[in-house]
Amino acid sequence: MKQRVEIGKNFDKQPYWKVKTGVPLIYIPLLITVPFVAVGILLVKAHLKLVGAEGVKPFSDFLPSWASHRYHYDNQIVYGDEKNWKNLRSYRFYWIFNCNIYCPVSVAMFRYMAYLVRIVENWWCPFEHDKKEEYKGSSIDYSYWHIHEKERAKLHEDDKQNPIWNQDTQNKE
Repeated sequence: MKQRVEIGKNFDKQPYWKVKTGVPLIYIPLLITVPFVAVGILLVKAHLKLVGAEGVKPFSDFLPSWASHRYHYDNQIVYGDEKNWKNLRSYRFYWIFNCNIYCPVSVAMFRYMAYLVRIVENWWCPFEHDKKEEYKGSSIDYSYWHIHEKERAKLHEDDKQNPIWNQDTQNKE
């Protein structure tokens, strides 16, 4: 399996109609999903708050700071030198929107939703599977099953001792 997605070496080989058709397709999914993801974030955060969660990171922790952006309006690079109303790539506002808003905000939103859902899974489903190691960034103090001694006894030993959802084992790694 390849480690990198190959796109740069293939882009210029694509027919013009394919590129012109493909470019808007990056915006449509965002316009369709962002409202649902935003509502989902609000609902999952409300769920976590209602079951007693504290210390949940805010969305702002997932956004890059404005100071970290290399380009700003005054030095934003554009494609080509000639301004052309048919070619939005020749305008700074196009790249500012894409590089400072669209990309970092949409990536942050989906990363934040994944973070919240991993907290929910660590709380309700502290059961090992081959991807649980990736949930470390959403570690919790104790799972639902750990706070009840009788229920904790039903867990597999590895699930009882997993530091992702049992803070008493974090130093035993």
